[in-house]
Amino acid sequence: MIRAILLDIDGTLINSQGVITPKTRQALKEVQKRGVRLAIASGRADRALYKWAIDLEMDQHNGIFICYNGAKVMDCQTKEVFFHQAIEPAKAQAVLRHVRSFDVHPIIIKDEYMYTDDVFAGMIHKGKDGPIFNVVEYEARSNDFILCEKRDMAAFADYPVEKILTYGEPEYLETHWEELREPFKDTLASMFTAPFYYEFTAKGVDKAKAIDTVFSRLGYAREELMAFGDAKNDLSMIRYAGIGVAMENAVEEVKQAADEVTLSNNEDGIAASIYRHILSSEA
Repeated sequence: MIRAILLDIDGTLINSQGVITPKTRQALKEVQKRGVRLAIASGRADRALYKWAIDLEMDQHNGIFICYNGAKVMDCQTKEVFFHQAIEPAKAQAVLRHVRSFDVHPIIIKDEYMYTDDVFAGMIHKGKDGPIFNVVEYEARSNDFILCEKRDMAAFADYPVEKILTYGEPEYLETHWEELREPFKDTLASMFTAPFYYEFTAKGVDKAKAIDTVFSRLGYAREELMAFGDAKNDLSMIRYAGIGVAMENAVEEVKQAADEVTLSNNEDGIAASIYRHILSSEA
């Protein structure tokens, strides 16, 4: 019996227009009425998740936020923090000094501010031969942050940092990600979260660790969890959950790891699996 559903956002919960479709919204509201708990599991900060939580009424059903790819977990209704593991200031500063040597730009968060080294250096391709978009504007606007520039990011980052996001051209990152990771491969976790994003978090942090730490404490067995995702940072929770579901638009590695592949995020893939596994059997 499924008692909790874990949801990635981009490419999974929201469609290509950036919204939750009516059919998916209705299915997720219905399962909550039947006692199924929802968790949004994202690389985003908690302040960026509330608009979707409110849309799904998670704030009325003790929905859970798994933020920063697992660095922080909290109850979105009570604001209780269940788990928090940030990068120590000295390590964060070392990463920010290291990435200066590469053709990438870092982004870090503090309170309501998003900091980067050049607010005008945001125009990149979404993928090889893909469209160009302003990633700095996208991150600030979609996550409800005030944008701020710091010329010396390393000197500024004298506080625990949940994650360090670096962005760059996809082809460049594909060629240089191992060099980006090399000095920290044994002391920090790092991963692609999109072809143009490479992120650093504290050692051991990923979505599965956060889920295991918190949900086991709350009395949920992994067999009672269903997870939906599409990108490489979803792999750990797809493998961890009792039913791991890849979207049709997921990267091949996620599809191979999943228990099943559903329809795409533009075709109500989440709703299709929920009706198949939960709602139809309880109707």
